[in-house]
Amino acid sequence: MSSSSEDLRDWIEETVKRFVEESPENSLRNEAGEKAWATPIVGFSSGADPLYSFFKEDIGSFFMTPAEWYRAAFGEEVEPRELTVISWILPQTEATKTEHREAVGYPTERWARARIYGEEFNERLRAHMVGALHGAGYRAIAPMVSSHWKRETSENYGYASNWSERHAAYASGLGTFGLCDGLITPVGKAMRAGSVIARLNVEPTKRPYKDHHAYCPFYTRGTCGDCIERCPAGALSKDGHDKEKCKAYLDEMREYVPANYGFPGYGCGLCQTGVPCESGIPPEILEPVEKEKKSRFKFW
Repeated sequence: MSSSSEDLRDWIEETVKRFVEESPENSLRNEAGEKAWATPIVGFSSGADPLYSFFKEDIGSFFMTPAEWYRAAFGEEVEPRELTVISWILPQTEATKTEHREAVGYPTERWARARIYGEEFNERLRAHMVGALHGAGYRAIAPMVSSHWKRETSENYGYASNWSERHAAYASGLGTFGLCDGLITPVGKAMRAGSVIARLNVEPTKRPYKDHHAYCPFYTRGTCGDCIERCPAGALSKDGHDKEKCKAYLDEMREYVPANYGFPGYGCGLCQTGVPCESGIPPEILEPVEKEKKSRFKFW
């Protein structure tokens, strides 16, 4: 395999997508044997991206940069520029979104299965990518399944952790944050994210945004706010996301899901469906971009 940046990028993207598409572990484990996730998208960011230092400053000193994760895993120093963060988005399937869109007050069975069994698959995908990269001669670590990963309390944001999949995805050009703190991506907000950090060089994905709320109509245009009404916990308002109310509701679902669906789990995600950003960037955000494109070629 060529070690050029372009070839590495293509190989990594193909490896992620092939595992999602072909692995039998990508399953909701229901009677129908449905997949947990649709086709993923992949992005890349440099370990030297200033955003990672900003995250450490903004979230808390406990947040670990890519270079710190590498040092913790392998016991050696590395220049941040030698590292690449590989991030992916796993979109919910159409069947899961269609069912969940109609839900009120409680998560649907498909959604709860995606939260539990789908995330178990995401963990296997992280391990698969680490193994594939090691096999190709590149050291890699998946922070979320590392023994060094831990929960913390942020002075600015409440409960947090020393690595964030959504923040890595944001840095890697895959989306921006909405009113509910979910990540709005080109394949929507109804998704889960994953990442690995590898000692290799791939050209970073261009971030088509300059603001961390760029894809959210509420923040950019003062419109929408549909996710507020979708939240059964009253955890969303024009002031944003109340993490404590959200967590309290999720704790209640740890009883609801086993009692109603017959497997240990929890979930919610109602704010991720039945909203304009469910399956993509809201049209009102994309419309000005399309108008700008047309205006450039109006004389052709």
